Parts: sequence; structure tokens; C-alpha cells
Amino acid sequence: MNLSDFNYELPKELIAHKPASPRSASKIFIAEKKKISYFFKLHEYLDSNDVLIINNTKVIPAIIYGKINNKAIKITLHTKICKNSWIAFAKPAKLLKLGDVISFSDTLCAKIMVKKKAHVELLFDMKDKDFLKFLYNFGELPIPPYIKSINTKKQNEKNYQSIFSKNIGAYASPTASLHFDDLLLTNIKKKNIDIIEVTLHVGAGTFLPLESEVIEMNKLHKEKGYISKQNALKINNSINNKKNIVAVGTTVLRLLEDCYTKYSKISYYNEHSELFIYPGFKFNVVDKLITNFHLPKSSLLLLVSAFAGKKNIFQFYSKAIENRMRFYSYGDGMIINKLK
Repeated sequence: MNLSDFNYELPKELIAHKPASPRSASKIFIAEKKKISYFFKLHEYLDSNDVLIINNTKVIPAIIYGKINNKAIKITLHTKICKNSWIAFAKPAKLLKLGDVISFSDTLCAKIMVKKKAHVELLFDMKDKDFLKFLYNFGELPIPPYIKSINTKKQNEKNYQSIFSKNIGAYASPTASLHFDDLLLTNIKKKNIDIIEVTLHVGAGTFLPLESEVIEMNKLHKEKGYISKQNALKINNSINNKKNIVAVGTTVLRLLEDCYTKYSKISYYNEHSELFIYPGFKFNVVDKLITNFHLPKSSLLLLVSAFAGKKNIFQFYSKAIENRMRFYSYGDGMIINKLK
């Protein structure tokens, strides 16, 4: 399969640069009914036979600013290697060389241990606990590059964390969750729809383009996942009771399907996933998917095409564009069913 077959044209004005207010005022395309509605009405399209699986990851304030030779450096952390050691994007990387020390404050410095183009491996001179506090106080959230609106740190923290976020570790938000607010949750719970939490820490690689034009030649970045024993049991019981497993976001879908691929059921899971889903993949767990509209030629567009069928997805996207729906992280979304 060729990656170019998963391209489409999107008018730039349909890229959402800020979320809807309130969050659930965003639109949702109900694929089964070929209807556009609002997220605050999502509960009307679900019932007690549906089980929502949500991702409770929380985004790390991974962007910090430092200086070297009195020149400013932007560091975006994206992988923790071990104690005090991280891999990051550096900008401008040309200012840095092996062995340099970047100063971030009077109490925090980092030495460059490895440099490969814009990637650097940094060794920080601060304990993990104190470093996390530093990130909370001075770090900024890694907002996707296609979002051009200039917001304050406080606005970004409000907009780019989901209502479910509590386990810190992601480098990007699981954006399907950004449509949920207290009003929508209350209405969902009134219909006795179960909500079960899992964790997949979204990696910074989610923004990187696939390198090979031949889809099968690509590899996906690793992301850390976690499913508790108790919640694994709940999900398995739901499957056994013939309930519909509704994944809130592609991250949840990848985690559940990876777990099943490895263990032939949903079980306790505390490891990395690098499952790459593209057309031809056999889905064993998820019946419905709530998701946003994804970038052309991206791994996420391949995933939803595998789940609902490429022809269907491109028809849904065309209808969304025709109806001026908003795309990407802060945009509108859809609920799609597994292709039968």
C-alpha cells in the first residue's frame, strides 16, 4: 500500500486553532446515521449496552527554555531514558555541540551527552522529583505545530488537558477526550453507561510524518501503556456480556488491541506499545471509536481507515469538509463503527 493513497486536501481555514466553548459544543459526525450533531448530545447516540473506555493520561509541560553562551535555546523533551536523562528536540540545534552545558535557571543545568541533528540527549543535574516540580512551574505544554493561535501558558493548560487527565506522562493530548465536559459526563452517567479508565502516554512521535511511502515499511514510535487488573477484568466482562466497547480516541483503541494481540484477552498491562495499525488489521476488542479528524498521510488516518474502511472514511471526511467542520486537535470529531 502507498501512503499517497491516504492524502486529501483540507482548506486551511478548517484547521481549528482553539477549542469550542464549552468543550461539548463541538460538532460530531455520527457515521452510522450519516448525521452531524453536537458532542453535548453524544449520550443520545449511546445506551447502557455501550462501555466507554477513556485515556487518563496527562500531558507533561515538556517545553523549557535555556541559554548557552547568552543565546536562547528551546528544548522540547520527548523521551525519558533513565534517571536525570532525557532525549529532546533542540531549537536552534546548530548552537549546540557535544559536551555543552545548557543553563535553565540558577539551580538547573543540563549537559549534552549525544547530539544527532536536532535531537539531543541531556543529562540534568537535578533529582527527578525536583525536576518535575521545575517543569510544572516553568515548563509549557507542547501544543501541536499546526495550532497557530498564541495563548498564554494558563490558557494552554486549560485547553490542552482533558477532563480525565491525572496520570502524567504524555507529550500530546489524547484529543478525542477534549470534547468531554462535566455536563456531557453527567448525561452519560444518567444512562447507566459504564466508563473505564486506561492509560496510554501519547508520544511526541505522534506528530512526526511517516518516513516511507510504502506503508508496511514504516515503524511506529513506542508509547507506554497501563491497564490495571481490576479494569482489565471489567473490560473482559463487558466483552463476554456482548457489550459494545467504545474507545474514546485512537490511543485507547491502540492500547486495547495491542493488549489483545499479545495476550489474547484484555489483561493487566504495564509496558510499551508500538502497534502500527493500517488497513488489513483485524480488530478484536473495539466496536466503536470516538475520534477527531486526522492529518493527511498520518498513522492515525491509516488507523481509522483500517477500522471503518478507507472508502467510508474518505466519504466522512468529504462530508465534514463540505459542512465546514473543524479539523485536528481542537476540531470536531466523529463516532464510527467497526467495518463488518
